[in-house]
Amino acid sequence: MRDGQYRAHYQNYWKWLQNADKEAIARKRQEAELLFHRVGITFNVYGDDGGAERLIPFDSVPRIIPAREWMMLDRGIRQRVQALNAFLHDIYHQQHILKAGIIPAEQVMVNDQYQPCMQGIDLHRDIYAHIVGVDMVRNSDGDYYVLEDNLRTPSGVSYMLENRKMMMRLYPELFAEQHIAPVERYPSHLLQTLRESSPVNDPVVVVLTPGRFNSAYFEHSFLAQQMGVELVESADLFVKDGAVMMRTTAGPCKVDVIYRRVDDAFLDPLAFRPESMLGVPGLLSVYRAGNVVLANAIGTGVADDKSIYPYVPDMIRFYLDEEPILNNVPTWQCRKPKDLSYVLANLQHMVVKEVHGAGGTAC
Repeated sequence: MRDGQYRAHYQNYWKWLQNADKEAIARKRQEAELLFHRVGITFNVYGDDGGAERLIPFDSVPRIIPAREWMMLDRGIRQRVQALNAFLHDIYHQQHILKAGIIPAEQVMVNDQYQPCMQGIDLHRDIYAHIVGVDMVRNSDGDYYVLEDNLRTPSGVSYMLENRKMMMRLYPELFAEQHIAPVERYPSHLLQTLRESSPVNDPVVVVLTPGRFNSAYFEHSFLAQQMGVELVESADLFVKDGAVMMRTTAGPCKVDVIYRRVDDAFLDPLAFRPESMLGVPGLLSVYRAGNVVLANAIGTGVADDKSIYPYVPDMIRFYLDEEPILNNVPTWQCRKPKDLSYVLANLQHMVVKEVHGAGGTAC
């Protein structure tokens, strides 16, 4: 908050911070960065032309969200994800929302992330986005807004888990004095979600990674290890007799669910980019036949495109007949002349985002 004030739920933490040894806090921050460096917890920044990887930042001042506010966020995110899944099923089937004129058809049908190969495919429980990363921001008045939805290959949860682990290691007294909700159950919840995405009893789940040179490889290996499933690359998988098989020391093993961290364009060189070395030839045919589950589904990217984001509140009203619990950040669409004029007149106060892209640029 402004003028050095703190929110009421920070009162106990503020008292602790006032009495804490500032030099000790600085040393612990350095210790955290050293440990993160040893483990190799790095990430790339969108728009960084150098492509340099950075260490996960560690801040001794946590983001504290009271239980009441968290429950509201939980309801709002669930509502939003439900509407986004309904939208994806709709545009790949009857396209009611386009026929109703809620969203201009050309913004979907000519979108780079729209995959015609998904048209008419029925997925188990009609779920397209099994894992969703909803980015939230909070203004100085304490109001929450959705900054963007990430449905393609959401990344970053491992950083949160490792950050919490580090905080507990360095400041155990804080956790002893506060009632803090745990986060360490995330991998087990993720595995349950992946298992339930398949109609098969006791399905075999794998994590598909582009390889160790990918900037998020730490997360891929971390989640596979925490879930107790195999981390595989394209060379570990092959298609045979209408199924995806995994090479093991005991012989081929059928795979039922692939938690893929590979983008659509590289998943199957026979269907998408023929030069791709990251995908599995024939994977799309097995997927279309319903013999393997991909999390997230092919074609989900159209729902998290920046040009679709302004319409998510309308999706909630259209599919769920409810008012949105969470608001979007105020957004102007430069394809509209009036919005374009406003943006150009106030460009220094704007963050400009490219549709079909990721991230944004402050002007």
